[in-house]
Amino acid sequence: MKGENSKRSRLDGLESQSIYILREAYSQFKSLAMLWSIGKDSTTMLWLTRKAFFGYVPFPMVHIDTGYKIPEMIEYRDKLAKELGLDMIYGMNEKAIRGKQTFPDGKLDRISCCRTLKTEALQKTLSGEGKRYRLNQRTGKYDVDPNKETYAGVIVGVRADEEGSRSKERYFSARTKNNDWKIAEQPPELWNQFKTDFAPGTHVRIHPLLDWTELDIWEYIAREKIPVTALYFDNGKGKRYRSLGCFPCTKPVESNAKNAEDIVNELRSGKFSRIAERAGRDQDMEDDGGLETLRRDGYM
Repeated sequence: MKGENSKRSRLDGLESQSIYILREAYSQFKSLAMLWSIGKDSTTMLWLTRKAFFGYVPFPMVHIDTGYKIPEMIEYRDKLAKELGLDMIYGMNEKAIRGKQTFPDGKLDRISCCRTLKTEALQKTLSGEGKRYRLNQRTGKYDVDPNKETYAGVIVGVRADEEGSRSKERYFSARTKNNDWKIAEQPPELWNQFKTDFAPGTHVRIHPLLDWTELDIWEYIAREKIPVTALYFDNGKGKRYRSLGCFPCTKPVESNAKNAEDIVNELRSGKFSRIAERAGRDQDMEDDGGLETLRRDGYM
């Protein structure tokens, strides 16, 4: 009982902190978007946003589609977006995909492909330079979005424990107008005192989940019954995805976990204690700086 109370107390504290960050972001910044990778973390962030704003999501949800996402991810995105009535937008680097300038086409290495299909697409989607597609809730289809407004800030579901470069983040992290990340120039964040008065033209990344761990996320998903994509669970073949990405570069792990509670037990057992969460993401292995090389240039 004591352990359960401690767990609930920790989750309640994390939930309160994240809700505070989300409300602070909403009050301090205009023209914000929320990135939805369709993974467990950003889906948990979506759930927290609905709690923070009493069932309403006041930000457009933005997904960067590389054209190589696992098909079930896109099906899940659209199903949940329709069910929740989300203001759903996606962007992609159509020029690179049409020109076959990608890793699967043999033209780029994995890191360059991520930079092209994710970072460049993200920058142009946020700035309004790139074509955006917005879900038409009436027809259930995506239409070209005539709105070219620049998103001055974006809310992202990164966690400090996920990989090395993310441990250097702040809750409110300033970027240049081109999304470049100057790590050494970040202001300190002490005793819940956050800098939000950035210079005009600054692009801001906001990280409500920074202090959550992988186990925290799954315990919260289990507690709140958050409907994450079924790709995270064993479908009878003894495999599941621990981290989601593009199908040419993402591998499943050996696991018999069929629901969130099973994953919680698996993580508590220490089964993956010596295996990085993103070990199944091949691009991480090609980047000697973890993901820092990509993230300095604006990667999520």
